[in-house]
Amino acid sequence: MLDRIDEEITFRKLEILLAFMESGNLARAAERLGVSAVSVHRALRSLEAGTRCSLFRLEGRNLQPTEAAHALADVAREVLQAMSHGIRATREIAGYAADRIRIGSLYSLTSVTVPALIMGLRLRKPDIQTELVLGSNHDLLRKLREGALDAAVMGFPEGASDVECQLLFEDDIFFAAPAGSPYAGQAEIDLSACVDERFVSLNEGYVTRDRFVDAFRVAGFEPNVVMTTNDIFSLMNLVGGGIGCTLLPGRIRGVLPRTVCLLPLQPRYQMRQKIGVMFLRTRERDPNLLSLLAACRSHAAELKG
Repeated sequence: MLDRIDEEITFRKLEILLAFMESGNLARAAERLGVSAVSVHRALRSLEAGTRCSLFRLEGRNLQPTEAAHALADVAREVLQAMSHGIRATREIAGYAADRIRIGSLYSLTSVTVPALIMGLRLRKPDIQTELVLGSNHDLLRKLREGALDAAVMGFPEGASDVECQLLFEDDIFFAAPAGSPYAGQAEIDLSACVDERFVSLNEGYVTRDRFVDAFRVAGFEPNVVMTTNDIFSLMNLVGGGIGCTLLPGRIRGVLPRTVCLLPLQPRYQMRQKIGVMFLRTRERDPNLLSLLAACRSHAAELKG
């Protein structure tokens, strides 16, 4: 069993000891550490109390280290270096300030938003490696909390007090129908008139599915969903193939097949999504995440401009 170390001996006091030994006097050690000479003197005397031996002798007005002080300084240097390496390894395992970052994303954000954020991040940290993980809002939030992701680009989660959210943009929800359908010529869609229509949708856990449910709740009926999928691009193709209509976010307009048209909903059915970058509040000082946030703010400013 290891001997117990006196509580007077701390890492900070060992750092002060090394600063004193390397600088040669109290004043220079204090200047180097940004503290007062009195604080340095107090820490050195405290180490004597903790080791229960004399570490210094007084020569005139100066403290001179004894052989015991040199021995403790040698050990302190090894201990502090080992702890520094240990903390660095711990942070890398946890993804903090590592040379890679794991970013989660909704499928619908991979065509424009995610590439823009990754490019912005690499401008700030050129050597960083990026791993992209796709999934639903529910899956991404779970992986974020489990530590499998460092950040996620997704819809704002409700009631997630442990998550920090940086807004990128707000997105309107539209009615999506086959280009040749009777809906294609309408200025806006009244969902209550679509009771007999067939619909396709995303599975549960996606923010677009949540807004789909909310809109039909306002319409006052349960839609006839004939097929579901986990991929918004497959969802668009199902609509284009005539399988059914759906509700889609406006951000996919740039990758929409020609066989699909997006139509505004009547005001009472209109829904919005808040899209942003999410990360755990406990990671708010992570240098990689701070760089990602900077890229996020730049992209948001470009969108507004």
